[in-house]
Amino acid sequence: MTDTATAAGLDPATLSDLLRVAGAPGFDRLHEQIRRTGGCAAPIRLSGGTKLLDPATRTVIHAYNTNTEPGGVLRLACGNRRASRCPACAWTYAGDTYHLIRAGLVGDPAKGTPETIRDHPRVFATLTAPSFGPVHNRPGTRPCRCGIRHHEDAEELGTPLDPSTYDYAGAVLWNNHASELWRYFTIYLRREIAARAGITQVELKEECRVSFGKVAEYQKRGLVHFHAVVRLDGPSGPHTSPPSWASVSLLDDAIRAAARRVAVKLPAAGDFPARTLAWGDQLDVQPIGGLGHEELTEQAVASYVAKYATKAAESTGAIDTAVHCRKCGGTGVSDRYDRPGSALSRCAGCQGTGTREDLARLPVPDHVRRLMASCISLQGSYPSRRLAAWAHMLGFRGHFSTKSRGYSTTLGALRQVRADYRAAQQRASLGLPDSDDHPEATLLVIAHWSYAGHGSTPGESWLAANVRRDLQQSRELAREMRAELSEVEGETAWLP
Repeated sequence: MTDTATAAGLDPATLSDLLRVAGAPGFDRLHEQIRRTGGCAAPIRLSGGTKLLDPATRTVIHAYNTNTEPGGVLRLACGNRRASRCPACAWTYAGDTYHLIRAGLVGDPAKGTPETIRDHPRVFATLTAPSFGPVHNRPGTRPCRCGIRHHEDAEELGTPLDPSTYDYAGAVLWNNHASELWRYFTIYLRREIAARAGITQVELKEECRVSFGKVAEYQKRGLVHFHAVVRLDGPSGPHTSPPSWASVSLLDDAIRAAARRVAVKLPAAGDFPARTLAWGDQLDVQPIGGLGHEELTEQAVASYVAKYATKAAESTGAIDTAVHCRKCGGTGVSDRYDRPGSALSRCAGCQGTGTREDLARLPVPDHVRRLMASCISLQGSYPSRRLAAWAHMLGFRGHFSTKSRGYSTTLGALRQVRADYRAAQQRASLGLPDSDDHPEATLLVIAHWSYAGHGSTPGESWLAANVRRDLQQSRELAREMRAELSEVEGETAWLP
């Protein structure tokens, strides 16, 4: 068995389970379920069934039950956005994000934005964190401060030159407040736009609206920065033209001024002094293609945002699961088992460490481990910030991908389109008329589902990985063919 497993590139346990799965009744149906999830790495298993009834006669038109399925369950895609958790579902999420961002740049009437939106002023802005100590980097053609010219994939890039003097507390506190820095930035941005237009903020609402879509990305030093598409619309959103004074240069100038004004003040807490958090000096604002600016295309921007919408702190070498003790919330002390009014005692679950596993044993880089340890140590001084709970994210607790209400469509709307398409496919397979063409053909759906677990056995996981690989190869081939036909690079970043 061992020799056979080695020849197939599988460990004995996976090969044994794969043979069991392949020899079990209903293997073809199992493979079909896996393919319908796109090769999901951690499918959700449901048991139960549905019935389609004629509401007038109560006649059962169609009935389905998982009793006839392999294992008595139906497998559904987990829908996780993280590529580290499920590459298949992350690909779908990235595709949705791409179409959402692109619709706000080139226009798509089906997604709520007119094609005239290309004439609106819009830029691609990048806001970064300040320095918390010198780190190894690649400053152009010059060597790093350490005297070495690092190659592009060098492990030491982004790590402190001297960890003992690096401000780890400031770094994780900045990550933790990054979403608030962004919120203040959007407030000041509107004020700066109004000031440059020579109008009040009330008048600005009547003449212009600021729309944006952004994504967070981790730098190699473990700090997040934001990439944002910022657009100026008319008073009613993308369907109205912006005022004549709205321009790319005005928007550029307002973004830079707003970023300089943002400041979040933290009071002293415990052994940690008061500090002021602000954006870093590295601020980049680029016009997006259209309006005579073709260097940065709409497709390139949408692809870039979609790429990082599926990533998180694991790109720095961190793990993607929480490390704090849930009994004490990472504080290391607990009164859960004490009488009311008694003093706090050391948490028995984590032995007072605040973590559910030893950080020293985690397979992460030393710099990342120090950032995570800082989150744990700061928990007692800033309990409301829940730093320990977000230690695996190096303190960052915000949403990775957000947009303003009027930017374009929503992820929920895109998911609903897919759901409607699949429902129409089912109706067609059952020989039922389309509900849009025949409103009187409305059916009554009675469903009863129960959660039966999630994940796969080793053999099923191997099958899912192969299905995912085959689908990816088919998409790559289709994309190349479409690119050759259209001769427009980037238009087919994600196929529908």
